Amino acid sequence: MNHFSSALALCLMLASACVSAQAPAAPAAPVKEEDRLPKQELTGQILYQFLLAEIAAQRGQFGLAASAYLDLAMSTRDPRVVRRAAEIAFHARQYDSALEAARLWLTLEPDSPQARQMVSTLLLASGRIDELAGSLARDLAAEAPQIGDALIRMVRAFTRYPDKAAVRRLFDQLTEPYPDLAEAHFVRAQAAVGTGDADRARSEIDRALELRSNWELGALFKAELLPKGAAQLDFLKSWLAANPDAQDVRLAYARGLVSEKHYEASRTEFRRLLTANPNNPDMIYAVGILSLQINDAVDAEQQLKRFIEIGRGDLDPARFYLGQIADQAGRPEEALRWYDLVAAGEHLLPAKVRGAQLLVRQNKLDEARERLAAARANSPGDARLVVAEAQLLRDVGRHADAFAFLVKALEVQPDQPDILYETALAAEKLGYVDLLERHMRRLMVLKPDSAAAYNALGYSLADRNLRLDEAAQLIDKALSLAPDDPFILDSKGWLLFRQGNATAALGALQKAFAKKPDPEIAAHIGEVLWSLGRSNEALSVWRDAAKAYPTNETLAATIKRFVP
Repeated sequence: MNHFSSALALCLMLASACVSAQAPAAPAAPVKEEDRLPKQELTGQILYQFLLAEIAAQRGQFGLAASAYLDLAMSTRDPRVVRRAAEIAFHARQYDSALEAARLWLTLEPDSPQARQMVSTLLLASGRIDELAGSLARDLAAEAPQIGDALIRMVRAFTRYPDKAAVRRLFDQLTEPYPDLAEAHFVRAQAAVGTGDADRARSEIDRALELRSNWELGALFKAELLPKGAAQLDFLKSWLAANPDAQDVRLAYARGLVSEKHYEASRTEFRRLLTANPNNPDMIYAVGILSLQINDAVDAEQQLKRFIEIGRGDLDPARFYLGQIADQAGRPEEALRWYDLVAAGEHLLPAKVRGAQLLVRQNKLDEARERLAAARANSPGDARLVVAEAQLLRDVGRHADAFAFLVKALEVQPDQPDILYETALAAEKLGYVDLLERHMRRLMVLKPDSAAAYNALGYSLADRNLRLDEAAQLIDKALSLAPDDPFILDSKGWLLFRQGNATAALGALQKAFAKKPDPEIAAHIGEVLWSLGRSNEALSVWRDAAKAYPTNETLAATIKRFVP
């Protein structure tokens, strides 16, 4: 509803209030809102002023709209009209007029928190800090003995106010009478943060915790002021030692441990939280995920199944992880059931792909492809499903089928980067180097920051001992975009080997392997070692890699060339 239609609804409500004033009242009926509103005739003059104000507002003439609405507010004293007058005047930055209307609104509806907040905002916007402080001080006094809670509510109400220095001056004044109240120092700390005064914020929150050492809110705020990492965790740990039942702080500590990748310690803290809240699904899920992170599959499975039994929250991630656990435990049928239960969200596609991969391992390629085809029908245009099916075909050695499938997909989406990249790789497998180059250069145009495109073309040239200077430029470009990528480091090492610098090549390849123990990198390391006369080391590298990756074609072909 736009401003004019909402205002027209206001006009019609005014009219209905007038009609209700003429109708006989039912003595037994409860008091309705319109019966509390002023009873007056909706005259032509009122309607004219109302329309004048709204049309002016619609045209951006907020000064005229504010003036007309303020006159209307004073004559009708209807709180809805008065509120609108205050809002329009505030929007026009006519703060004195807005304040006049807001004060009238507060007079008409003294219990309205919106009216009280608008008066406070306008006093602050006008720089009338002393006046505002006096008004809020009276409100605070009326809140006794809950002054601390009232202060916290007040500082939160001013969170989005842009003049942070004014807010700080305001709360410095408001809290002067309460030097021994922890909340007074807490709100001073928050106001100081708004102005960027971290030292003042820390000193104030320290004083708050001196006055109320077991205050969770204060401890949490102090933790926020500390540098993330060891300093923050050390404070939370020591505070929890003195206050072991503080659930919110323990939760913050557990999450901080996760952020720093201290998964075992974090699980311990989440277990303590779970003991105190045995049916809390968030705690159950957290323990399950952390158990999965530290490879405790038994506990992870137990907790995630319990999470699903409770049935609250998003169950799909838990179903996906349970599928992974069952798959790794050699229970393929159970894994497939869990994957099939994933219904939506970010885990839906990985579940479809993993289910298909599981079927391929059972020699059910056709069924796996049918599943992916059904998924594509539900998500047309999703390139990830196209790539996944092509990879399934490559995994079983059907490179020509993978290439044909990708070419067909590329006809539908000719500039889809992922399909373009996969088609180029499939072409390379079949020896279509010209097609590889054409697709990769197109990809560089579409995605000039694609390190993978530069690397793939550079590696292909280096592997065939072609245009090595150009290959070096491409690989160096890829490294500039992704300097720590192990596969690009492998390309660099292989290029150096092709250029005759076996010693430098070995260093680059070993660096790549340390980051990613991939079988094709191992094949390259072994070949370089062999060329350096270190055949026993080469055999050792190949033997270990073959044990871990017995079906890798590149590794097997390399070993066969040197050890028939």
